[in-house]
Amino acid sequence: MSKKNTDKQSKKNKKKDIWSLKRISKLKRADGLTMKAVNEYTMNAVVDCTASRYGKRVALRIFNDDESLITYAQMKSMKDSIAVTLLEAGFVHGDKIAILGESCPTWIVAYFGITSIGCVAVPVLPDFSSKEACSILEQCGAKGIVVNVKNFEKVIPFVAKDPSMLVRMEDLFHIPDPISANLTDKDQFASAPGRDITRRKLDKKAQELRSTSTAKEEDLASLIYTSGTTGSSKGVMLTHKNLVWNADVSTDVYVDFKPGDHVLSILPISHVYEFTTGQILELMCGTEITYLGKAPAPSILLPALKAVRPKLLMSVPLLMEKIYRSSVLPVMRDNEKLKPWLKFGPTKRIISRIIGRKLKVTFGGKLKFFGIGGAPLDRDVEQFLADAKFPYSIGYGLTETSPLIAGGLPKKHHVGMIGKLVDHVDVILENKDSETGVGEILVKGPNVMQGYYDNPKLNEEVFTKDGYFRTGDLGFFDKQGRLAIKGRTKTMILGSGGENIYPEHIEAVINNLSFVSESLVVPEDGGLLALIKIDLDSFAQKMALNVNDAKVEAKKYIAKIREDVNKELSAFSRISTVELHEEPFQRTPTQKIKRFLYSRLSSNEGPKEEK
Repeated sequence: MSKKNTDKQSKKNKKKDIWSLKRISKLKRADGLTMKAVNEYTMNAVVDCTASRYGKRVALRIFNDDESLITYAQMKSMKDSIAVTLLEAGFVHGDKIAILGESCPTWIVAYFGITSIGCVAVPVLPDFSSKEACSILEQCGAKGIVVNVKNFEKVIPFVAKDPSMLVRMEDLFHIPDPISANLTDKDQFASAPGRDITRRKLDKKAQELRSTSTAKEEDLASLIYTSGTTGSSKGVMLTHKNLVWNADVSTDVYVDFKPGDHVLSILPISHVYEFTTGQILELMCGTEITYLGKAPAPSILLPALKAVRPKLLMSVPLLMEKIYRSSVLPVMRDNEKLKPWLKFGPTKRIISRIIGRKLKVTFGGKLKFFGIGGAPLDRDVEQFLADAKFPYSIGYGLTETSPLIAGGLPKKHHVGMIGKLVDHVDVILENKDSETGVGEILVKGPNVMQGYYDNPKLNEEVFTKDGYFRTGDLGFFDKQGRLAIKGRTKTMILGSGGENIYPEHIEAVINNLSFVSESLVVPEDGGLLALIKIDLDSFAQKMALNVNDAKVEAKKYIAKIREDVNKELSAFSRISTVELHEEPFQRTPTQKIKRFLYSRLSSNEGPKEEK
């Protein structure tokens, strides 16, 4: 064969290896689902298909760290090397390997390597204590762990007991036994010698071994333990299909990504909200994901936004609520010249739009999609974002649903509503109120988990006989088929006359008053108690008082808050008593307050844990 013909054949073969979106769109499935960015719903396909399309493009990096940069082609090579290393170490289909550490490129690469051969990744939230982390590792029967230096000391008891596969997240070095079994602190772990598991050459022997174990769509990919808001940690079993389908179905719905678009990741990828909608979805589209590398404090976040200029940012409500209360609300509430104009809808919207433009510049100036999820967004904050024409969108879902159930486009968002259901997701409302249309949200679809790990009793409770998952959330549909969330079945309080009281709505009113940092409404002695945290430093400064005197005055101030708030509430939702709460409320990883810690049924009961 001539050189010309050889080159032609080589180009033909290369073209065959590229999984273009057009080629994928022609694939047919027996289940009626349409694939958009992958040739099958597996993590392996996510990496291989994207590497074939965007090989030379940057996939992952840490802000201000050029050495952390990983291209799509490198991501595939590293994934395959990790897979072979694990197989050579004796890991088999279904074995569980934990991942504990803050978001970074090596976190996601380790995940892809683990899951590509049918092993199960167990993401452990960095916020978990040593006791919680070790309990999870023991409960799930983990046979190895990828952990960063910062969190290593949390898992020393586990490593000492079973040191067979300890991998340092920073460089993906395997620290072998007996070195691993004798590590006593994070400094020793940081300097321990090991072997790079991302550089195993895929020779013929390795390729043959690799072909013996490949993950299937229905295989378990993630086992996610969440503390939730009820105190008991449950292991959520999510398959490759659950996660990859949920991302794939959304790739061309909510935002128009172009290969090379920039994304800034500020949330923990150990949580499924960021993992699916902030990682897998973006990688399928060929974007460049930059990790913050540190906690999103303003001193870190603002320079990153300015430098990265992201097109997309996923966040929890708390971030935008803090920005609104610290930067927006004081301008609109305390500026005497603006007050007359804020009384009229048209002029208020114009003012909001001017502030919104400045806010967009703060976020880098190129933002097209600011995703909000994980907890309810304050209604006043949402109204401001809508008036400001800020490109926000609210998504609704749970860890158990991989997570997305419903969402909407920023330009088509309606205040107070979530949006339309994701295609192929079926939702029904159980025990629907005949007047309000509110009922418990039950969901069925390709995104719904297999169940809770090793918990048949709980699985029986949360699944109906015909396979619907009980979310525990209350909601309703409007005439256009958009879903709205009213609250949680467990947080809803039944009034003395049988009325449904949603504490989140009362808290939203309280939280928008001057100096209020956060609040929590709980039932007490047949009435409602509001625990209110005041920003004492700002309060003391405004009142020209020292901190001790400010506490005394703050107690008087919250009594006034009770009077003002009750004027805005229906009779059955009014607050009976208020208390000054001095410490920040304890929160879950998605920043929901752990309500069970503050539950009070009678005045002589303090915070307690729900069983």
